[in-house]
Amino acid sequence: MIGSFCPNDWVVYTREKHSLSPGKRAKNISPSPHGEMYSYEVDKYWIVRQVKDGQLVLETRRGKQHTLPISDSRVRKASLWERTFFASRFPSKS
Repeated sequence: MIGSFCPNDWVVYTREKHSLSPGKRAKNISPSPHGEMYSYEVDKYWIVRQVKDGQLVLETRRGKQHTLPISDSRVRKASLWERTFFASRFPSKS
């Protein structure tokens, strides 16, 4: 185990997004100075596939992979509450 992550751990990644209309899962919403766009954060529910050389290889529900440093503060382990109520948002552990 490197850091506090192991393969098959469920993690939550908080991604910053920008658009004309934030979705229902958006949080920390703030308008642009002239009000035509919004910046906000959305939680993404991913699974750790590999831990190597200080990097996490994370997989989305649809199979896309992202590589992030273990030290990225936007990645954290999913809480028991999130694993219970949002289980369908995580990829399978295969």
